[in-house]
Amino acid sequence: MISFDNTKIAFRSKSSRDLKRTYRLFKLVSNPKAVKLGQWLTKVALNFHLPVKWIIKKTIFKQFCGGESITESLRVVDKLADYGVSTILDYSVEGKIKEEDFDQTVNEIIATIEVAKKNPNIPFAVFKITGICLFEVLESTNESCKHLEPELQDKYDKLLERVNKICCAAYENNVPLFIDAEETWIQNTIDRIVKQMSIKYNKQKAIIFNTVQLYRHDKLKFLNTEINDAKLGGYFLGMKLVRGAYMEKERKRAQLMGYPSPIQANKELCDKDFDSGLRIVLENIEHVALCSGTHNEMSSKKLVELIKEFNIQKHDSRIYFAQLYGMSDHISFNLADNNYNVAKYVPYGPIKEVVPYLIRRAEENTSVAGQTSRELTLIMKERKRRRL
Repeated sequence: MISFDNTKIAFRSKSSRDLKRTYRLFKLVSNPKAVKLGQWLTKVALNFHLPVKWIIKKTIFKQFCGGESITESLRVVDKLADYGVSTILDYSVEGKIKEEDFDQTVNEIIATIEVAKKNPNIPFAVFKITGICLFEVLESTNESCKHLEPELQDKYDKLLERVNKICCAAYENNVPLFIDAEETWIQNTIDRIVKQMSIKYNKQKAIIFNTVQLYRHDKLKFLNTEINDAKLGGYFLGMKLVRGAYMEKERKRAQLMGYPSPIQANKELCDKDFDSGLRIVLENIEHVALCSGTHNEMSSKKLVELIKEFNIQKHDSRIYFAQLYGMSDHISFNLADNNYNVAKYVPYGPIKEVVPYLIRRAEENTSVAGQTSRELTLIMKERKRRRL
């Protein structure tokens, strides 16, 4: 049985100075009041063009991001590769509303694909559909894309054109591509588009990957349906399984608008569905490729057990573990040390543009108390080991 308690392996890529900085950062984000104050100060400082970017870059940006550009991020790619951990470059610029900005984002995503083709340490590319179109377009077509008003039809067609351009680049360069999941009120649109691309580009193997958020109570059924459709349609399926990232927003919206919450009633049900999803995929591994995107130790151990149960090679290219850069190194590095395929999501982009991503990471570590507590405990354990 694999252990995630070996801090020597978990933090061997970090100097003692790095560990001290990381400890201070996680200690800070464990305090909700400090996080809220930091968010406010950051927004004010950036809006008034105060010289704070260097502070951000030396602290939270350095912890959770690879750099401001692909070139700058390649240093992180090389460093992770020294310890058997791969990288998924994630262009994390958000909140754009201009067509030219969307086109620029498409070009940047394709650039990550072209870099991945040449670099064996970058096995996947990734993007969010909200990065290449207006949110309203996805929301307006969530129930149906038929009989649209001409203006909306034009915007939807442009979205399809952009997504297809990215997916075609992934296919031509033989680089698997993750398309991230988002809020329920736009997810049907995303699922529909991803399915179109999977049918088109996954004839030989899984190139296009959808993302399934299993904190939703309807998504285990969705996973089974997608697998059956792929078998009947004669194409392969790529699936990234995650728990999810919009729980509080989803529950609040459901309550305000008076519809049943799409979120699981409790954490136990979420964990149960996630682990069931892992088993379902491995039962169908001849048709489905898997990325298990989780910071949950028990689910990571569960996948290790399932790989052994189904007599699959540890390094089978159809199965990857993934965690965010700057978090859960005890999972990533111990898995890699045991010869499993592991990749870190490494966000990058101009500092001001990735601040929304950084704020979410701070909020996530604040709200999930067990996560921050575990990170701090392991860091303290490793610092003590080094002193001794």
